[in-house]
Amino acid sequence: MNSPTRVTTTPSNSLPAQLEQIGLHALATEVDDFLARATKQRWSPRQILEHLAQTEAAERAHRSLERRLRLSEIKKFKPMADYDWSWPSKIDRDIVERALTLDFLPEARNLILVGTNGLGKTMIAQNICHQAVLAGHSVLFRSAAALLEELHRQTPEGRHRKLRTYANVGLLCVDEVGYLSFDDKSADLLYEVINRRYERKSVILTTNRPFKEWNEVFPNAACIVTLLDRLLHHADVTVIEGDSYRVRESEQETAARRRKK
Repeated sequence: MNSPTRVTTTPSNSLPAQLEQIGLHALATEVDDFLARATKQRWSPRQILEHLAQTEAAERAHRSLERRLRLSEIKKFKPMADYDWSWPSKIDRDIVERALTLDFLPEARNLILVGTNGLGKTMIAQNICHQAVLAGHSVLFRSAAALLEELHRQTPEGRHRKLRTYANVGLLCVDEVGYLSFDDKSADLLYEVINRRYERKSVILTTNRPFKEWNEVFPNAACIVTLLDRLLHHADVTVIEGDSYRVRESEQETAARRRKK
């Protein structure tokens, strides 16, 4: 009479490993706890499946959020709770707070923030983009210089793929238009991005230059009038005026250090 064959469980065919292989990552990390809860609470087979589905759905939503945040490149920013609304001498708070509700996205409207340095344009844009990621949208946050450099260095095929990415992402933020000057080729590329999103997807754009000065940002570019026409046609524009908040913070820090001496 043959003795029963003993099956040895190795790390590669253990239950957690097999769960990982079929994509049940959350269950794989807590399978013992999951089974203990199911036994203790006497879950029915249907309840086991329901809890398993809920656990996996929550884990996948979490991984999706982390991935969208990473790809967005929003980077570190201060929350709007830290924004001093009383500091700018002019700001349309209603427009900003409505934008934070993402009401402009379904209508494919754009949001343009115009103002000199240190008034929180980038901070506001980052917060709106972060809200969009939390709401499940795909987001790309790029400085104008980074976006245009990325498009410049591509092969024609690579540039076509990048333009398609910029055209189709749920929300695109182009930060700091006007801080550097660009050639007419850069203007053509920015126009291509804006035109592909026109009346389809929203753009957030921040700039330190009024639109009448964009010919200085893109000298000799023939497409500026058309670019602005597409950008502003369906857009909320808010002009922020005042002194630089960063200069104010620097002065406060200097004063604080002097008091400690």
